Amino acid sequence: MRVHLVHAHPSPASFSATLAARAVEALKAAGHDVDVLDLYAEGFDPVLRPAEWDAFFQPGGAPAGARAEIERLRRAEALVLVYPTWWYGLPAILKGWFDRVWAPGVAFELDPAGGPIRPALTQLRRFVVVTTHGSPWWFIGLWLGNPGRTVLMRGLSRLAPKASRTFLGLYCMEPVSPQRRARFLARVEQAMRSALTP
Repeated sequence: MRVHLVHAHPSPASFSATLAARAVEALKAAGHDVDVLDLYAEGFDPVLRPAEWDAFFQPGGAPAGARAEIERLRRAEALVLVYPTWWYGLPAILKGWFDRVWAPGVAFELDPAGGPIRPALTQLRRFVVVTTHGSPWWFIGLWLGNPGRTVLMRGLSRLAPKASRTFLGLYCMEPVSPQRRARFLARVEQAMRSALTP
């Protein structure tokens, strides 16, 4: 399977980078073709410029500066996102990747009559999120309703309706023990083997 793994953390020494590397290893060991996009390392520009916005809803109006990333997404049969949850949501660079890459004509088609959008990522068969949270599960899940999970798991279902979805979150990240980190790494490796099995 062609897997597009998108990682968003500025530090190559972070636990997020370890998670991404371990996911890539497990995917390759399972025989998948893995295309890694490290947003910080590759210097992805997350800013949607005024000129890009002006052309955004025109035919072929997807941002010209994001063409390479758009083609990488279009080739993918599976998408894996690895990132830390900051301020209860996506890092700004990852949110900018969605803003610029998941454009009309790429991730969805607009109904000229104003009806519901039509999905365009119909080639995606698997979607996996791997993230960490500084807050405990009860605060993110019960008090806040897990906003990051809700946006990605429910939102993606409208754009990639054929994709099965898996969400893996490590909560209360700062005081977490080495044992819990090791267990979470093992969960991620298992997910790469099972969730992405055709």
